[in-house]
Amino acid sequence: MVAIMTGMHTEAPPARRPVRQLLAASVGNAVEWYDWYAYTFLATYIADQVFPESADNSLVPLLSTFAVFAVGFFMRPVGGLLMGAIADRRGRRAALTVTILLMGGSSLLVGLTPTYAAAGLLAPVVLVVARLLQGLSVGGEFAASTTFLVESAGPGRRGLFSSFQYVSTTAGQLVASGVATVLVNTLSEERMNGWGWRVPFVLGAVLSLVGFWIRQGAQETRSEEQRQAPRPGLFEALRRHPRESLLICGITAGGTIAYYTWTSYLPTYAELNTGLAKSDALLAGTISLAFFALLQPVGGMLSDRFGRRPPLLFFGVGFALLSVPLLHSLRDSFAVLLLVQCAGMILLTGFTSISAAVNAEIFPPRVRAAGIGFPYSLTVALFGGTAPYVGTLFKDLGHSGLFPWYVAVLCLLSSLVYLRLPETAHKELER
Repeated sequence: MVAIMTGMHTEAPPARRPVRQLLAASVGNAVEWYDWYAYTFLATYIADQVFPESADNSLVPLLSTFAVFAVGFFMRPVGGLLMGAIADRRGRRAALTVTILLMGGSSLLVGLTPTYAAAGLLAPVVLVVARLLQGLSVGGEFAASTTFLVESAGPGRRGLFSSFQYVSTTAGQLVASGVATVLVNTLSEERMNGWGWRVPFVLGAVLSLVGFWIRQGAQETRSEEQRQAPRPGLFEALRRHPRESLLICGITAGGTIAYYTWTSYLPTYAELNTGLAKSDALLAGTISLAFFALLQPVGGMLSDRFGRRPPLLFFGVGFALLSVPLLHSLRDSFAVLLLVQCAGMILLTGFTSISAAVNAEIFPPRVRAAGIGFPYSLTVALFGGTAPYVGTLFKDLGHSGLFPWYVAVLCLLSSLVYLRLPETAHKELER
């Protein structure tokens, strides 16, 4: 194909096999996030088996489990930086191969974690190591797959391709939620606590091998010019593009707290604050996730036509105004929880369906993966990864009503960033 010249940069042609590209990114990404989210859905079982009980406070094991969840998030910036650098230096496909294998190994380690009764303090240590490795993998996965997806898109389709980042993420989460729901509803409490909670993690390790095989056939998206150029330094994106790095943080803060609250923590939040049955909470989460996945391509296509800023403002302002009333409306009712979750999913689509495109359009190709990976993952670690812990801590302190306000304020701050964000939907992407 003839290269398209855009200023001083050579425009690489879109992938010749766009469906294969979407499949390579999406299947691997779904497996990555299946492994990551299985931990969240089975947190209460892990708490009972891996952490010692407290005679004074029954929430201590659950708080410890969510603290480990947060610790895993703090490896994500490291993963975003290291795997992003591999993607910028060696290619997007090379980085995607490393992340899927790393996730498979760490998932297996979670599944083989000994109980506290059997191994004492070794049990939580093994779990922490597994979550650190998962965090490294997931941070790198977002950096590499975001860049890979958007660079694979044809003209006027970056928003659509971008939406598959969260289609696949949600698919992985949906499978994790579905597997957890089936196990909870078919196994006795004794079997779930004994071996049932381990099954999803062992399955995740097997699925990682499938993702690895599919990614071997992917087409590299870096242009020939970028392959011949000198390799960027590890911190070059931060050093040369500090404004863009801060912009990624502002864009992401509200989106990540809303995303992890609505898609991961809400079932547990409903259990803790309304007394809703665990099985009902998991089922509502599974149904709302399926609805959420269907919305993503719609949001991506709308942004390709009308721009990135309108859906971002729809999300940010919507959550700033409605987070508190939505979360305060929760009752001991399956129907109410499902309605609250679906309402949040509609608003959330304004962010999730296009975040990959928005991030990729901010950075030049030379440092695109690492430039996206580090600030995005750092912001997710600070606000998204801590959401379950903060929500549970507010409950433990007797101030559960403050958590919805925490979500609303962060979404309001991100909305101020969206107002000043330059429109990039109809500009050509440098490759």
